[in-house]
Amino acid sequence: MRRILFDSPISRAGYLYATLVGVVWGSIWSTGRVQRRNGLLVFRGMPTWTFGRGGSCVGGCYLTNRNVSAAVLEHEAVHKRQWQRYGMVFPLLYLLAGRNPLSNRFEIEAGLAQGGYLH
Repeated sequence: MRRILFDSPISRAGYLYATLVGVVWGSIWSTGRVQRRNGLLVFRGMPTWTFGRGGSCVGGCYLTNRNVSAAVLEHEAVHKRQWQRYGMVFPLLYLLAGRNPLSNRFEIEAGLAQGGYLH
């Protein structure tokens, strides 16, 4: 089952769909310059209610107000790879891993310090 869902054409389709959703959402709400950085489409100037925490990765898009340091973008690039690996199953897996970033395996994999969770 893993072979069918993860790192497969199905997960790739889910990633592309999530990226399309991210592009549409970012295009609607972004008031800043849109850039391609670290392989991500970065939408800045988003109202804080349009994303979670300091920013959210949706497929290949990073949605944020102004949280765009090199370390954060490195962290978000790992989340992009997670989207590519798991596709539309990723939000469910992320939810099941828990809201606490210090124990969420996906946040740990992306780097807690780079994501701003360790000070």
